[in-house]
Amino acid sequence: MNASTKTLDVICLGRAAVDLYGHQIGSRLEDMGSFAKYLGGSSANIAYGCARLGLKSAMLTRVGDEHMGRFVREELARVGVDVSHVVTDKERLTGLVILGIKDKETFPLIFYRKDCADMALSPDDFAPEFIASSQALLITGTHFSTESTYRASKTAIEYAKAAGTKIIVDIDYRPVLWGLTSLGDGETRFISSSGVTEHLQTILPHCDLIVGTEEEIHIAGGSTDTITALKQIRALSKATITLKLGPLGCTVLDGAIPDSMDDFTVYQGVRVEVLNVLGAGDAFMSGFLRGWLRNESYANCTAYANACGALVVSRHGCAPAIPSEEELFYYLKNSASIPRPDQDKKLNQLHRVTTRKPASRPDICVLAFDHRKQLYEAAVSVGADPAQIKTLKRLLVKATEYGMQQTDLHPHSGGVLIDDTYGQDALNDITGRGWWIGRPVELPSSRPIELEGGRSIGSRLVSWPLEHIVKCLVFYHPDDPVDLRTQQERQIQELFVACQTSGHQLLLELIPPANSVVNDDTAARSIQRLYNLGVSPDWWKLPPQSAASWDKLTQLITERDPHCHGVVLLGLGASIESLKESFKIAAQYPICKGFTVGRSLFAAGSQAWLANQISDQELIKTVGDNYVQLIEAWRACRAAHPSQDQPSAQELAA
Repeated sequence: MNASTKTLDVICLGRAAVDLYGHQIGSRLEDMGSFAKYLGGSSANIAYGCARLGLKSAMLTRVGDEHMGRFVREELARVGVDVSHVVTDKERLTGLVILGIKDKETFPLIFYRKDCADMALSPDDFAPEFIASSQALLITGTHFSTESTYRASKTAIEYAKAAGTKIIVDIDYRPVLWGLTSLGDGETRFISSSGVTEHLQTILPHCDLIVGTEEEIHIAGGSTDTITALKQIRALSKATITLKLGPLGCTVLDGAIPDSMDDFTVYQGVRVEVLNVLGAGDAFMSGFLRGWLRNESYANCTAYANACGALVVSRHGCAPAIPSEEELFYYLKNSASIPRPDQDKKLNQLHRVTTRKPASRPDICVLAFDHRKQLYEAAVSVGADPAQIKTLKRLLVKATEYGMQQTDLHPHSGGVLIDDTYGQDALNDITGRGWWIGRPVELPSSRPIELEGGRSIGSRLVSWPLEHIVKCLVFYHPDDPVDLRTQQERQIQELFVACQTSGHQLLLELIPPANSVVNDDTAARSIQRLYNLGVSPDWWKLPPQSAASWDKLTQLITERDPHCHGVVLLGLGASIESLKESFKIAAQYPICKGFTVGRSLFAAGSQAWLANQISDQELIKTVGDNYVQLIEAWRACRAAHPSQDQPSAQELAA
């Protein structure tokens, strides 16, 4: 297979695990109170980082037949990694790592990897054709540490050599994984071992690229003198050697090794405040390969690598901290003015919106029944027990399912807005299906806006599934009295920051208060004001707009927040026919992504059900048929304007 027919840039063979990162910075692991769950394992991190940076990467490993194994597979697939060779091992569990950040020099970690799935990788798990399909094969050091993984790695190397696939080794030396320390000492980075050195040196002659820190070069070269170690590696291998020098940057060595480190060409790194060194090497490798596999200059390769490493050391976690391609180039252009990446609002917002999941969605057609006050009043008006609203909301989920089935609506296009006051059971029913799920936080009818559960919204979001989109309705007008407007804006800002911290997407629903003057620029002025305050929600939800208003909104959102998912329409209890008319205008504008409509679809049926006038199945069909009408109307209007961009089938599958 020649280079022109290779479909992958890099196959990453090695560790794939789950990292459990302690939330409390400065705490001992013994005292840690909570943890964040991330993708982990050096090879998996690199495959993930390469995909995030625009390369076509694949993962070659094993995971357990359990929740953590599925998590690893899904996280890799979500960013576009080929997971066709992530083998499910039914006899072993996925590896785990527990990590903490004590201070700038202390990062305690424990590897839970005894007989874990990725260490059972076998030559039977891959064929020569798979290895031949890639420009490069990357193997990390741990997979040379046991007889079985060494055999599997050597087989992959043999296939690579036969196919003209480049061979890359990230030394990734962890003494504990070679049995050189106590099981609890995962933090130690270097212990001299002639056995490990001799073992690694059987691999070096086959390599095209070798990457490591000074300590890793020492173990590979068999000397704690860096020049001596490098010369020993060079005696064994013609490979390009990339030596990482920590905050100084790195050097790239081809040919003869200089007699002094003073003779190195050092590609300087970006100086940043260090929070967490764990995972920085994986980010470095991802960045380096982004250039190296495209035959870019060493100056470019190392610039990408150093910048990726700098961003990761300033953040919590490994894989999720790796930048997107857009973020990387923004940082390279502006790094001189960003001494603290962790505190730069624009950079962190760019990281958030270019790495959020899912990255994009098709048009959405959502049945909204997050109503609390209206349904309570409806129940009371017919003498029904308000507790019945909980059952009603579960039935409305079934109506949503009915509508999606009748229209063959993709799960990513359908969805619901449900509260947790009456709808927690309904939320539990649909979480995990890939639906669009919105969940309100506002106290119904409050103006100025108040949030349910008090002002500590961050503590409330901690318990929310990350797929739930935070929805907040604000009765807002740009010409509100200054005191009222300022009070509302302060709450919106606090909510936006809370969502940035928690990782939830935010939908802001803006409705002009009753009897206010609304014209063609009201919505755009409202959104512009919030943009000026630094608030950039993932979604806007607005009443139907005039064509002139849609023109203004399109220009504003495109200029100020091109990563915004877009605007969705609300119903305000309008008739289905009037909503269909509003679709004819809205569907002309790509910025409008569909609708989230409620009372127009469910009010009459719900009232009848609460009054025991119709059965469960009649409610489901009545509301479901109304939902079908709107879905079909939106599709028909959109079809009249076929230029609208939609995610591909591959993007939806990811």
